[in-house]
Amino acid sequence: MWPEAVRAVRETQPRAFVFENVRGLTRASFATYLSYIVLQLTHPELAPEGEESWEDHLQRLERHHTSRRLGGGLEYKVVYRVLNAANHGVPQRRERVVFVGFRGDLDLEWSFPVETHSLDALLWEQIKGDYWDRHEVPRHERVLSDRWRARALKLDERPLSQPWRTTRDALMGLPDPERFSDEAKAFANHRFQPGARSYPGHTGSPLDEPAKTLKAGVHGVPGGENMLLRADGSVRYFTVRESARLQTFPDDFRFHGSWSETMRQLGNAVPVRLAKVVADSVHHHLTNTRVPA
Repeated sequence: MWPEAVRAVRETQPRAFVFENVRGLTRASFATYLSYIVLQLTHPELAPEGEESWEDHLQRLERHHTSRRLGGGLEYKVVYRVLNAANHGVPQRRERVVFVGFRGDLDLEWSFPVETHSLDALLWEQIKGDYWDRHEVPRHERVLSDRWRARALKLDERPLSQPWRTTRDALMGLPDPERFSDEAKAFANHRFQPGARSYPGHTGSPLDEPAKTLKAGVHGVPGGENMLLRADGSVRYFTVRESARLQTFPDDFRFHGSWSETMRQLGNAVPVRLAKVVADSVHHHLTNTRVPA
């Protein structure tokens, strides 16, 4: 992907760009390659030559970057950060590394948007707020893990941030497709998919937390990320519509193809709300920046 991403920047020379990738790219074992990606995006015109290996290309980029030739040619100011989508209002704990670059001839300053949602705010709502009553949850189903309850009881005041959005928040208004199949037909892409089962390490997403990270797979996905864990301990697969809501797609966005293929697409997607938060910030800075002559 990255060679094509850099080529696109080199050929189109946009005023700004945004790229996203899995968090694993920031692991220590990938540190050198991560530096290589950033330097390529910083100096996209310095392309690999012939059969040049990526290690040799990296050395050439490093020499160029540390030389006094800065200021010549196409350059970008690049920053990256691991973002948790739940901290920006997405009902899913999804951590991804996001790269943002601005063309070097633009006179601007930029930083990643401030996080707006938090776990502590959710815990406050569940311990001292109206979370359970708002969702009309029976008292015997109002369950928090011991770890989360202990953290909640340490909160002295209501956090200023908004609460993390939970799976239950995301699925409000959608009938259970297994138990109310006729009512579920009123919603596009909301059909029950049989075959879900729970076993150690594969237990699904609890209703009253943000969902686990949706994965680009179906059966056998580690951790049961594509399953819902009901309050009674039973599990079922998320429907396409439910998965779309967890990725913050609007309900009028229709998906085509088989369930497994559509779930693969959704597992690979960037949450719409997270993309909008970053893109809106980039757009705001671009539209309020003087364009060089």
